Amino acid sequence: MTDTAYSLMTCYQGWAIYQRMLTGVVAPLSTDQLDLAALPGKWSVGQTIQHIVANRVWWFQLWLGQGEPALTSCLPWDPSGAADPPQIGVAELVEGLAATWAMVERGLAGWTPADLAETIPVPDTLSPEEQEIFRASSRGWIIWHVLEHEIHHGGEISLVLGMNGIPGIYGEF
Repeated sequence: MTDTAYSLMTCYQGWAIYQRMLTGVVAPLSTDQLDLAALPGKWSVGQTIQHIVANRVWWFQLWLGQGEPALTSCLPWDPSGAADPPQIGVAELVEGLAATWAMVERGLAGWTPADLAETIPVPDTLSPEEQEIFRASSRGWIIWHVLEHEIHHGGEISLVLGMNGIPGIYGEF
């Protein structure tokens, strides 16, 4: 029997579909629709998308060494812990989703199932606090974590949009 190596993109084809669906939902939103939130004081649709983009950069670039260095400019988009998070417009959000997806896709296309077991050390660039929280993780866990994180937040986006009569990632609620 021949052991044929194939890229992880074969395993994660559905993620590419999800990316297209997420981008398709975001692209037509107005500024007012980006500002919608489930409750006052909770992240808006736009902030949740900002978080998805920044999270991709954090894991795929800082941990896995993928992507162009210019993508680090998306890290401050993350509203986590920010007193006054930036407000990013729809065109930039769509561009951020596209640029970070290209980074993810290149990684998935270049790695094989055998690469999933590789242990990735905690990056030296993390703050001392982050280095205390995070531990070395397998490439497989990191990829799964980013994907499940996007599915989770995509559900939040869809819920908020659906509450306001706007179709979400999977259409009407």
